[in-house]
Amino acid sequence: MIAQELEVSLHMAFVEARQKQHEFITVEHLLLAMLDNPSAAEVLKACGVDLEELRGVLTDFINEHTPRLSPHSDADTQPTQGFQRVIQRAILHVQSSGKKEVTGANVLVAIFGEKESHAVYFLNQRGVTRLDVVNYIAHGITKTSQKKDEKQESAKDEG
Repeated sequence: MIAQELEVSLHMAFVEARQKQHEFITVEHLLLAMLDNPSAAEVLKACGVDLEELRGVLTDFINEHTPRLSPHSDADTQPTQGFQRVIQRAILHVQSSGKKEVTGANVLVAIFGEKESHAVYFLNQRGVTRLDVVNYIAHGITKTSQKKDEKQESAKDEG
């Protein structure tokens, strides 16, 4: 059900959060993990995202805003409700569309359901919308090809 590449990405997100002694693994951790996920990274690049710049912003945000476990605590890093909803949303979407595997690209679409998250804010700040992501996944339409089409249409309208 979950693609191998996505399993690896989720595992690495948990490992990194635990190593940094983060109390929670958040939607922002998930977006950070998607930067190294092949299918999600491809979509983000097609939407014009500078992956390394976004990685820096997410890393800084996570380090500044995620509570840490005390070094002597027996507690483990826990996923937030938002994190869990994103994964559930991605799985339900894939099941309802008749596809067999959930990929990082599906998770990327599902992240946009967390409208109040900083992850969505950071994507929107870079001009990426849920529609951009869906257009690329479904039709291979990139942000740059959309802009070219819009310019051609406006040139036709003027001519």
